[in-house]
Amino acid sequence: MTLSGVEQSHASQALRQRLADRTAQVAVMGLGYVGLPLALAIAEAGFRVVGIDPDTARCDMVNRGASYVGDVPSEAVATQVQAGRLEAEPVTTSLQEADVVIICVPTPLSKSKDPDISAIIKAAEGLSEAMHRGMLIVLESTTYPGTTEEVLLPRIKRNGYVVGRDVFLAFSPERVDPGNRTYTLCNTPKVVGGVTPACLELALALYDAFIEHTVPVSSPAAAEMVKILENTYRAVNIGLVNEMAQICHRIGVDVWEVIEAASTKPFGYSPFYPGPGLGGHCIPVDPLYLTWKMRGLRVQTRFIELADVINADMPHYVVRRMQDALNDDGKALRGSHILVLGVAYKPDVADLRESPALTVIESLLQHGARVNYHDPFIEELALPGGGMMECITLTDEALATADCVLIHTAHSDYDWRRIASQASVIFDTRNAIHTVEANETARLYRL
Repeated sequence: MTLSGVEQSHASQALRQRLADRTAQVAVMGLGYVGLPLALAIAEAGFRVVGIDPDTARCDMVNRGASYVGDVPSEAVATQVQAGRLEAEPVTTSLQEADVVIICVPTPLSKSKDPDISAIIKAAEGLSEAMHRGMLIVLESTTYPGTTEEVLLPRIKRNGYVVGRDVFLAFSPERVDPGNRTYTLCNTPKVVGGVTPACLELALALYDAFIEHTVPVSSPAAAEMVKILENTYRAVNIGLVNEMAQICHRIGVDVWEVIEAASTKPFGYSPFYPGPGLGGHCIPVDPLYLTWKMRGLRVQTRFIELADVINADMPHYVVRRMQDALNDDGKALRGSHILVLGVAYKPDVADLRESPALTVIESLLQHGARVNYHDPFIEELALPGGGMMECITLTDEALATADCVLIHTAHSDYDWRRIASQASVIFDTRNAIHTVEANETARLYRL
């Protein structure tokens, strides 16, 4: 996409040239699971990148050439730091020198499930003080449709700049999938929406430097809505299959068999799988941003709200099913020893964000159970009700002495044959034991 000579301002021409010859300096605000991989990829493309994060420990690690994100090798960080293309700092002084600023700050939900965009507002205020003519600003933090133009745009105009002529503004949703070895930051298509055509052109010039395929859309709001739709699609379908799992259990049908058979249809069906609840930084959170936005417009998002109710109840449904399993053995949940295998929200990552394991463990403790956990990626976890719990060693004795072994996360490191041969009662929420036989005295329950 290019603009006519009449439409090109001096500021846009100068920035376009700096992007083309890699002399533009880039600042990434927020160095978490999204910001650090992004900063590294931009540095590897030849730009000089400054990461800005209030966590001084993170900044110190980056400046030492170390990574704290599982998908980012320390060796790659060290290479860019030593080359002088990557550094980190806890203050925003470098924003004044930046040609490009990308905002990747967290956007969680509040306890009332309303969007908390305070980090975006704080970043925007800090950026407002350092803004200068010729700067490209891109928001990547997931948020409700309209945020870019409702929160960032007024602060740009407040400084007297004309967007699309003096300063350039766009939104591009992050699509990070922790632990995915097939689709990474650089080969996952990047959706980009600019406030004006000039904003879009410059944002595409930035991302085209290190992303294999960019997807321009008509506006920031459209780009914001893309991310919401993607994760709402998954949340609703997971809610559907979670409800189907409960229905199948009530009528004595194996939901896993049903899904496998339905998956043979080559059209009109895409498989989703039940589980103990939703986890991660996107699927449990993003759809509720849209629900909040529509509530202000007096529009009810019925599918989204129903899926949230079903998915949010799954950890408690798991606990109820475990109670039934223990009752079959003449035991009460209170006083029983429960061993939870895997507490990360997905396999093979050290990520606890929104993990349903936290709710499951909290509920088990509230019912009076004695709980231990093992996870090869997480040495300790903070309990929602306070206190810490440490990972135990997964010995044969630990498996054999547990009144019930709960399979929460199917890490690839687990030896399912060994687990099935040692445990006496197994509640499998991931269909992990389906290919191996349990010992003769074991009882296997599946979601």
